[in-house]
Amino acid sequence: MPKDQLSPCGQEARRADRDRYLTCLFAPADRREALFALLAFNAEIARIRDLVREPMMGRIRLQWWRDTIKAIGTSDSALGGHPVAGPLGAAIRGHHLSRGHFDTLIDAREADLEEHPFSGLDAFTAYAEASSAPLVALFLEVLGAAGWPEAGRAAAAAAGRHIGLAWALTGQLRAVPFHAAHNRTMLPAELFARHRILPCAATGRSLDSHALAPLVAEIATLARHHLDEARRPARQVPQAALPAFLQAPLAEMYLKALGRAGCDVTAARVQRQPLAPLLLCWRSLIGRY
Repeated sequence: MPKDQLSPCGQEARRADRDRYLTCLFAPADRREALFALLAFNAEIARIRDLVREPMMGRIRLQWWRDTIKAIGTSDSALGGHPVAGPLGAAIRGHHLSRGHFDTLIDAREADLEEHPFSGLDAFTAYAEASSAPLVALFLEVLGAAGWPEAGRAAAAAAGRHIGLAWALTGQLRAVPFHAAHNRTMLPAELFARHRILPCAATGRSLDSHALAPLVAEIATLARHHLDEARRPARQVPQAALPAFLQAPLAEMYLKALGRAGCDVTAARVQRQPLAPLLLCWRSLIGRY
């Protein structure tokens, strides 16, 4: 789709979240704008950490989004003067989107404002789930989950949680060079201790992908586990859920590239996969995530 034919939210989704933007193109045409609005919103709250100097300013911005979500969920007269708010409000009202999922996504971004990394793997995994799985759940709502049979809806919800986790864990590994360039890491201290790696190996100019490899491998294994779990209920998942679940083959593609690169998070194919559109076309054609 040519960029000049995209809505502002579509352009922002394409710019800020290209992989998930591509998955939206496989959704029914009348659902895409709502999905673009969700991606644009997610990009807005994800970048707050990099836009503020003080954590308090970040918390104020997140609270603004909480208040705005509450307002635009019931009326189009309180759009808050933000270009994403109008389309997001239309998506919320048009598809009866659950406010709780938005609150979870916003709450998760509070962790981005902390200066210290997660202490344990459990906390790191909980953050990964909270920052990603609710977005998959919102995608499912846009795709019509409320009208699916109860068994299909439950299967999709279970699979979506694991796909969100796998995508977020994979994304955290791919983001290591970005975080290192900003002299920070999100990787849990527990894994540095377990693998006897100095935390400085993941920050600043001292980023050492070779030293980090055992730690990266453990998180990648966890991501693969969640992909496996996501596919267990595949036979019960309605086909209409497929566009929301195409993140799964993309995560798998990145994880395979990471494995071939010896868990080097700086490898070019770990950062970008030019064949991703072809993979999505194939998975969409065969109807499998």
